[in-house]
Amino acid sequence: MLFCTNLLMAQAASSNVTATDSGDSSVQKAGMWTMVGYYALIFLIVCIVVAIIGKILKVYELTLQMQGKKGTNWNNVMAVLCLIFLVVGAIGVYYSFTVQGAMTLPDASSVHGKTIDTMFSTTFYITFIVFVATQILLFSFLFKYRASDKRKAYYLPHNNTIEKLWTIIPAIVLTVLVVFGFFTWRKITNTVDAKGEPASLNVDVTGHQFAWELRYPGRDGKLGTTNYKLVSGSNKVGVNFKDRNSFDDVQVDTLMLPVNKSVRLNIIAQDVIHSVYMPNFRVQINAVPGLPTYFKFTPTKTTADMRAELDQPDFNYHLYCNKICGGSHYNMQKLVIVVTQAEYQAWLSRQKPYLTDQLKKDLKLADNPLYQKSVLQNSLASTN
Repeated sequence: MLFCTNLLMAQAASSNVTATDSGDSSVQKAGMWTMVGYYALIFLIVCIVVAIIGKILKVYELTLQMQGKKGTNWNNVMAVLCLIFLVVGAIGVYYSFTVQGAMTLPDASSVHGKTIDTMFSTTFYITFIVFVATQILLFSFLFKYRASDKRKAYYLPHNNTIEKLWTIIPAIVLTVLVVFGFFTWRKITNTVDAKGEPASLNVDVTGHQFAWELRYPGRDGKLGTTNYKLVSGSNKVGVNFKDRNSFDDVQVDTLMLPVNKSVRLNIIAQDVIHSVYMPNFRVQINAVPGLPTYFKFTPTKTTADMRAELDQPDFNYHLYCNKICGGSHYNMQKLVIVVTQAEYQAWLSRQKPYLTDQLKKDLKLADNPLYQKSVLQNSLASTN
């Protein structure tokens, strides 16, 4: 009995703790389902109205037949409706281009992003031309060859020429697009990393529910190794301090990047799949638990340049998570700032080391000879 009472009290306490956190989520879910119900009701009403109109027209046709009069030529009606649908669709496409087209991303702010934009534009224009041509032919043929008492339809069971045309031509176009995409991806990923040459900047980006952790190399320009077994409250990404390169690593809250310098993002996930997504740079790659990945790119426009180009004084680049990784997925974002090399160096010199005083105590580094030697070398380098 006492155990059951304690269990109920624990559950009640847990509910009280999570009530505030889940309050906003509950309101959002309620609003979402209200909206779903609203549109479902509208759809149901439209279906009922269409059914009633159909019944009224059916009764009207039967009345005309009983009076010996000629009924409505529904073939002509449907043919005209097809043309109207084509015109309305064309207006919708025009609206999409003129209004929603202005909502597209600005030109890419990275070297490889321009290549991706070229590939996207090529694919879009080819498919758009095909789309427009096929829709015009489809609805025009429906209108021109509508059923009529004056002519008899001819059934074409098979035609080798037509079969070859609508098989070979799409196959060639799709093959060109696939091969184009393949070589574009090869061009993007076949970077100096593949040749064994280091990037100008090496940054660890670690994702967990629901935040990104950023780690930069310190004075030595080298990141220390990590080990998931070393993750703790004071060592969020599991930095291995047996590696002397780890002692001067820096933890930051903003992804600061020097313009026109190659950047390698080492991408890690600690729990579920996340996705590093920076749309202005045309960067997106998954962060997979147990499978570290990386992506290398070169930013070409500073934040100040973009603000001037777009005439938006409050513009900023951002790092998002593009995988729905849980209830607070929307919180996974970091500010990204692109600056000159001098501004970047000045910013980096002001950042706090990853190795905090608390972490030093937890790891008992005060008596570690390797750490003492590293501190001495850094002191001498600063003096010089």
